[in-house]
Amino acid sequence: MYKHRRSYLLALGLVLGCIAACSPPPASYDVILRDGTIYDGSGEPPFVGDVAFTGDKIAALGDIGKASATLEIDAEGLAVAPGFVNMMSWANESLIHDGRSQSDIRQGITLEVMGEGSSMGPLNDAMKFEMVQRQSDIRYDVEWTTLDEYLQFLERRGISPNVASFIGAATPRKYVIGYEDREATAEELDQMRELVRQAMEDGAMGVASSLIYPPGSFADTDELIALSEVAAEYDGMYASHLRDEGANMLAAVEELITIAREAGIRAEIYHIKSSGQSNWPLFDKAVAMVEEARAEGLEIFADVYTYPAGSTGLNAAIPPWVQEGGFEASLERMQDEELRGRIAEEMSTPTLEWDNMYVGAGTPDNILLVGFKSDALKPLTGKTLAEVAEMRGTDPRYTAMDLIVEDGSRVGTVYFTQSEDIVRKAVALPWVSFNTDAASLAPEGLFLERATHPRAYGSLTRVLSKYVRDEQVLSMEEAIRKLAALPSRNLRIDRRGELKEGYFADVVVFDPETIQDHATFVDPHQYSTGMVHVFVNGGHVIKDGEHTGATPGRVVRGPGWTGD
Repeated sequence: MYKHRRSYLLALGLVLGCIAACSPPPASYDVILRDGTIYDGSGEPPFVGDVAFTGDKIAALGDIGKASATLEIDAEGLAVAPGFVNMMSWANESLIHDGRSQSDIRQGITLEVMGEGSSMGPLNDAMKFEMVQRQSDIRYDVEWTTLDEYLQFLERRGISPNVASFIGAATPRKYVIGYEDREATAEELDQMRELVRQAMEDGAMGVASSLIYPPGSFADTDELIALSEVAAEYDGMYASHLRDEGANMLAAVEELITIAREAGIRAEIYHIKSSGQSNWPLFDKAVAMVEEARAEGLEIFADVYTYPAGSTGLNAAIPPWVQEGGFEASLERMQDEELRGRIAEEMSTPTLEWDNMYVGAGTPDNILLVGFKSDALKPLTGKTLAEVAEMRGTDPRYTAMDLIVEDGSRVGTVYFTQSEDIVRKAVALPWVSFNTDAASLAPEGLFLERATHPRAYGSLTRVLSKYVRDEQVLSMEEAIRKLAALPSRNLRIDRRGELKEGYFADVVVFDPETIQDHATFVDPHQYSTGMVHVFVNGGHVIKDGEHTGATPGRVVRGPGWTGD
């Protein structure tokens, strides 16, 4: 009996030893984030677990046990999520100057989507010359012609976030027609459509218009449909800064829905809002129009920045006819004594003909000057138009014209025209994602030469701090879905926007209790805090809240890309 038992134990030991010897060793990865609260982007409730990645891809998700990694990070008590998408970025030039993208990457932004209205390509010689002439603090040589060449130019220089772009609808119009306010001929429209086709095959996300700025405002609905039809062939998207966000907002929303329907294309309303207090009641009606179109089967979406004030040029207060023929032509008209009176009168007259930012602001006290090109005018940064007009003893309307002429630029301006209640409503809508509508900056060097809108430093952070934690307008899991997965899916971006095995390792780790925006209209150059780690394509860009200097960002291309 004893011998049999001894033989059994010996055999069992040999079997167990063989099993142990034959079992594979624990998995090994480059990075493991341990015991974090994982928001995978699906909108489902979070779960506690691990995220591991090797190279630029997520390799494992969940409980990965005794696996090891070159870098292991204790994420207990922290949120782990897919990197955020800045659905409408103006980092075009700022990334040339500083590829670290500090103000955005510290908000968890791992993808900048550019191209609202105009894009950095395609360019002809005249457009290249104009681009150089219009440069302000940031100076650079235009070393590219196509949009894709520009994006590759950024990648070669070294950038921390990924980058993508629409082709701006005004760009092929400038390329073919210039600044003339007229319909395109059939031949010109064919040329414009071919430029869109090439951009889509180069990886553009779609066509994006900005219909309050010349020459984009000179395009009629049929032209926009024609360009969007080409983008639709490649499963691209049509995005638009509406033709009017004020009194004629509903007609502008209807135009976007018509373009989506006629071109058979997904559509996005940039920074959805109603501008001007008398127009605030239009917002709910616009939302109802979008939801009716969505119920019809149209894929209509929108994005929003999280502040009750917008920012654009001071020349947005100038009638569009003044700007026909280009910026230099507008300067000549604003110096013409006979025309100045007409311009001033139209600036202060409510109208449905154009989106009048001067009237929308209600008073010059609500027009804040934040960006001058001229050293002589930079001391006026941070003053309102009313204050400068009083200093000069001139009518605010004429003061606006004079400042544009003297500065030789559109003059960066913040307009207080919106409602916090409407921002809150927009944030909660399930089909709305988020943007900064700003350059990516840093509180240093030439970036301090001008003020900016606080959204540059805090728009996406504010979603997590103000609207999730403090006001509970939406849940954290829903916020992450809208920050990452929703825009990624809408743009048809490959393997980004969610935490899944095989997806690119664009991953953020933040503290839900301390994540906070700090930028204000008075003091905008202040980083958000609470973002502990940020990885882009597996590269460690933010470590323990500080930038590592890593620049692993890449060009992200749309579904029409025909390259390798």
